[in-house]
Amino acid sequence: MVSLLSIGLRWGMQLLALVFLFYFSASTNSEGLRINQTFTPGELWWDNEGTHINAHGGGILYHDHTYYWFGEHKTAGRGGNTALVGVQVYASRDLLNWSNEGVALSVVDEAGHDIERGAVIERPKVVYNESTGKFVMWFHLELKGQGYIAARAGVAVAEEVTGPYTFIESLRPNAQHWPVNMDADFKNQDVDLDQYEWWTPRWRKAVDEGLFVRRDFEGGQMSRDMTVFVDDDGKAYHVFSSEENLTIHIAELSDDYLSHTGRYIRIFPGGHNEAPALFKHEGRYYMITSGCTGWDPNAARSAMATSIWGPWEMLGNPCVGEGADLTFHSQSTFVLPVAGKEGAFIFMGDRWRPRNPIDGRYVWLPIKFEGHKPVIEWHEEWDLSVFDE
Repeated sequence: MVSLLSIGLRWGMQLLALVFLFYFSASTNSEGLRINQTFTPGELWWDNEGTHINAHGGGILYHDHTYYWFGEHKTAGRGGNTALVGVQVYASRDLLNWSNEGVALSVVDEAGHDIERGAVIERPKVVYNESTGKFVMWFHLELKGQGYIAARAGVAVAEEVTGPYTFIESLRPNAQHWPVNMDADFKNQDVDLDQYEWWTPRWRKAVDEGLFVRRDFEGGQMSRDMTVFVDDDGKAYHVFSSEENLTIHIAELSDDYLSHTGRYIRIFPGGHNEAPALFKHEGRYYMITSGCTGWDPNAARSAMATSIWGPWEMLGNPCVGEGADLTFHSQSTFVLPVAGKEGAFIFMGDRWRPRNPIDGRYVWLPIKFEGHKPVIEWHEEWDLSVFDE
């Protein structure tokens, strides 16, 4: 009995060793680094250096057959949501395996500078301008030590996709411009804003009549959670939460993408939408957003329009199945068109960990369409072949 047991254990150990060696060789490269073969939403995602990817609230630019992932560089502990390093960038050919390309935009140590170390830099998005040959980064900026009062948009530019990016300025967009879809009667009304009771049951009336826009008319509109979208004709748009996060603004950028033209619209006034992600499919514009519940997840929202200038129609929660009511414990940051696969889009979300921001996780899931409605289902593990089904 002992002899048979020993033989069985020996063969079992040998079989386990073979399985281990097979798995190890299939999931590491010649340098012994792990090779990612599938997307595993919510799990740790390692870069080419064996470190968890540090690119939160990010966006992706596809340029010269390579994907570039820009995101917030987080650090450990409760202070990790402030910008102590800057914007990180990674590069990939297959969307699964990413090489760390360093810091694209660095914070500075000059006291009082807009991007002083300790400011808040969120949701960086980079686009390429075909006419100027430059790479332009927009991001949500909060000034150091001011909480979330500043509500500004920052812009930087680079000659090379990975940087270094040179900071240009931060601002509140569209100062002294009215939304193009705002009722003319509201533009001309006489209101004593100093006496207005903003956060009472009258706030709904204030939003509907554009009083938050009027309040910020001279200095520019508030800009928090944001994305940048480049249309088929090369026109670029800055999309952001405004009016105390009550209303989304879609604002046209200048031809060089470095400023706003003053032409913008308000959509879903009073809807409490943030985390906008905009994409285009079969001639229609789609947007995925979230509600406003701080760092806690909530149900995603989706919307559609046949023109970027609207009208926009709400489509409801794009997520289905178990976990859909909390967007699978994530929040939207970007929707990525997959190069070379017509109609293939990836929902990119973040799982925020405010107590230890560096441990934030990424939730990437395929988007399917049911008619004209985007649908996001949970997958424990998946790869790009899902778009071939």
